[in-house]
Amino acid sequence: MKFGKTLTISSVALASLVLLAACGNSKGNDATGKTTITFWAAPNPTQLTFWNKMAKNYEAKHPDVDVKVSEMKNSPTSEAYIQSAIASKTAPTMSENISRSFAAQLSESKAIIPLNKQVTFDSIVKARDMSKTIAPWKFSDGNQYVLPVYSNPIFMAWRLDKLKELGFDKAPTTYSELEAVAAKLKGNKNLSLWAAPALVDPTAYQRWFDYFPLYYAASNGADWVKNGKYVADSSSNKQVFELMSTLAKDNVLQTGAATNPFENGNSLIEVTGAWVFANWTTQFPDLQYNKTYTITPPVVPDDMSAKGNINTYSDAKGVAIYASATKAQQKAAMDFLKFVFSDSKNDLTWLNDTSLTPARDDVTTNPTFTSYFDKNPQMKVIADMIPNAIPAIDNSKYNDIQQAFGTDSWIPVVQGKMTPEKAVTAAKTAVNGKLQ
Repeated sequence: MKFGKTLTISSVALASLVLLAACGNSKGNDATGKTTITFWAAPNPTQLTFWNKMAKNYEAKHPDVDVKVSEMKNSPTSEAYIQSAIASKTAPTMSENISRSFAAQLSESKAIIPLNKQVTFDSIVKARDMSKTIAPWKFSDGNQYVLPVYSNPIFMAWRLDKLKELGFDKAPTTYSELEAVAAKLKGNKNLSLWAAPALVDPTAYQRWFDYFPLYYAASNGADWVKNGKYVADSSSNKQVFELMSTLAKDNVLQTGAATNPFENGNSLIEVTGAWVFANWTTQFPDLQYNKTYTITPPVVPDDMSAKGNINTYSDAKGVAIYASATKAQQKAAMDFLKFVFSDSKNDLTWLNDTSLTPARDDVTTNPTFTSYFDKNPQMKVIADMIPNAIPAIDNSKYNDIQQAFGTDSWIPVVQGKMTPEKAVTAAKTAVNGKLQ
C-alpha cells in the first residue's frame, strides 16, 4: 500500500540514540518474571485486528510472554513516527510496515537487528515456504533485516469492456500490442490509454507505480541500485523510455487532474495493487473481473513475448526487530514470528482479514488457500506474481534518488520533452549525483 514521503534524521544521531536506548533498557521482564514485547501494527485497522488475534493465541501457549499490540501513528508518516520513537528511546520491540528502502535507513544507523543472525530465522523461512520470495530482500551487507509479511505485486488493470469496443479481444502483453491500442485512441477526447496525474508527480514513491514495474518487467528483474552504485540495465531503461515516449507523442497519456478515471471508464489502464479491490467492490460494483476489467503483469518488449514469470515491482512490507530491545525480548519476538508463520492457516487468516497476499512461494499451490482463490480469482493472478516481484531498493537515500530520477528523466519523457537516449544518460547522472 502506498506510503507517503519519508522524513529522515541524521544517521549518526540516530545510531547514538539507539545505543543509549539499548544501554538504558531493562531486561524486558516485569515483576512476575514474564518477558514483555511490544508490537506496533501498521496504521490499518485490519492489520491491527490480525496481530491482536495472533498475540492472544501466542500468549495462550506461552504464558511466560506478554505481547502488547498497538497501532502505530501515521503522523506525518509511519516512517517518521518510528524514527521519532527511536530518537526518544520509546521504540517498540518490533513493528511491521517496514519497506526494504526504509529498512536500509534503519539498518545503516544500526536501529534494527539482522534477523538472519537469530537462531530461529532459517526455520521460519523454511516453515513458511518463502525462500524465493525473501531472496530479493537480502541487503548489500548480506543480511536480512526484514521478514516480509506480505507481497503486493504491482499489476496492470485493463478496462476489458473498453478494449472490446475498440476491437481488441484481450489485454495487451507486449509493447507493440499496447502501441496498437494507443494508435486506435489518437484523437479520442473521452478515453485515454493511461490517465494518471502521478505520472508527472516527482514524489519519490510514485515511481513504484509507473516506472519500476515496467523496468523490472523489461529487465528480467535486474538490479537498479546495488551496493551503493547505480547499475540499471541501460538497454532495458531505453526500451521503457522509448515506450513512454511513443505514448507521449500519440497524446494518449492524461496527466492532468482526474477523479477515478479507470473506474469511470475514462482510462484503459491503471497500474495498481490489490488494495483497490475492496473499494471497487463497494464503490464501483459495475467493475466485474473478466467482464469489465482484467489484470495482467506489466507489458514487456516484443522480444520477451514468449517469456513466462514476468517480473514486476512489489509494494511489500514486513517486520523488523529494534536494536534497543533486550536479548530476551529479541528472542521472544523471533519466537512469536515463528509461531505466527509456521502455520499456513495464520496466513489464510491474514489474507481474509487484510486482502494482502502473504509473502510465500506456495500461495497458489498450498491447499490452505484454495477456497479463498476460488472465491477471489483475481487475487490468484496476483499471487502467481509473488516469486517474481521485486521489493524496494536497498539504499538509505532512496527518497532523494527516486525523486531526482523522476524529475530529471522520467517526467521529461512522459511530457514529451526528452528523447529516450538523453533520458538514459540523464537517469544515470541524476541517480549517481545523489549516491555520492
